Amino acid sequence: MVKIYTVFLLTLGFEATLTLPGIAGIILTVGMAVDANVLIFERIKEELKGEKNNLIAFDSGYTKSRTAILDANITTLLAAIILFFMGSGPIKGFSLTLGIGIFTTLFTVYFIARLLTVLYVSKNKEKKGLI
Repeated sequence: MVKIYTVFLLTLGFEATLTLPGIAGIILTVGMAVDANVLIFERIKEELKGEKNNLIAFDSGYTKSRTAILDANITTLLAAIILFFMGSGPIKGFSLTLGIGIFTTLFTVYFIARLLTVLYVSKNKEKKGLI
């Protein structure tokens, strides 16, 4: 069996191989990131119906969707921690990639994606149909 070591996991001090369960954890993480962005932008659409100012609608959309996103990610993170300590071999790889992916997803959604969204909205704040 060919072992593929990821640089990211080795720099964190984990001696982990990237197997099919690890790849499944990465794919699940991508799905959860897409879900978080869909929740945010659907909430922004709802806020834009009642709010005339685009900046206020975007800010309240991010704020009001935060609890649902955090709830889903914390629940999944708890399951990943339990799998890591109770599982063996491939299950640990799955839970490790899933746990790291949850942290990176939350960071990306609330810092990088929000920054890019704010830049886009502030640049085009007079336009009507932003989303």
